[in-house]
Amino acid sequence: ALITNTTRSPRRAILEKLRRLGFDFPPELLFTPSQAVRNELEATGTKAYMLIHPNLREELGDLEGPPFEAVVVGDAGEAFTYANLNRAFRLLMEGCPLLAMGRTRYFREPDGLSLDVGPFVAALEYAAGVEAVVLGKPAEAFFLAAVRVLGCEPPEVVMVGDDVDSDVIAARQAGLQALLVRTGKYRPGDDEKAKRYGAGTVDDIRAAVEEILR
Repeated sequence: ALITNTTRSPRRAILEKLRRLGFDFPPELLFTPSQAVRNELEATGTKAYMLIHPNLREELGDLEGPPFEAVVVGDAGEAFTYANLNRAFRLLMEGCPLLAMGRTRYFREPDGLSLDVGPFVAALEYAAGVEAVVLGKPAEAFFLAAVRVLGCEPPEVVMVGDDVDSDVIAARQAGLQALLVRTGKYRPGDDEKAKRYGAGTVDDIRAAVEEILR
């Protein structure tokens, strides 16, 4: 299964990219925050104010109000304007629940690290005095949904990722095994954090596969 916290690309685009890379990935084994949001809103019949990236409109646009009965926040990129954040804040103050597509603090782009959705969720929580319902990583339910589809128990599944907090520590707290890879977002010292939670560290995906197959 592939558990991704990207909230800038729809499932369609992620699957297309995987195919271009030579992976014919089954859609049912791709777990994204946008799908988690759709499941939540459809289950409750809720329309939301969407503070999300424009690329996700094709996937979630039909679930946007008015009326606005919840606030959904993803990595909105350039859409994180004062006006949009303030509109979300006002809806929260009126009693709308806050649904976060993740708590990831940052991600790596070609030119360096960039803020992810987590800091903006934290700002809205602080300003409105509310606590977000997290539907992507590092939420335990996000990991366990993938485990159920695989037909396994949590200790039988290994989470491999480059984010020590959202991938590795969160997976361990959900009962999975985990390996941190020294690629992407990895920063010196992360391996010590992973070790404290009983997770190992390897150089890359190839090394992770070799470690798992031992």
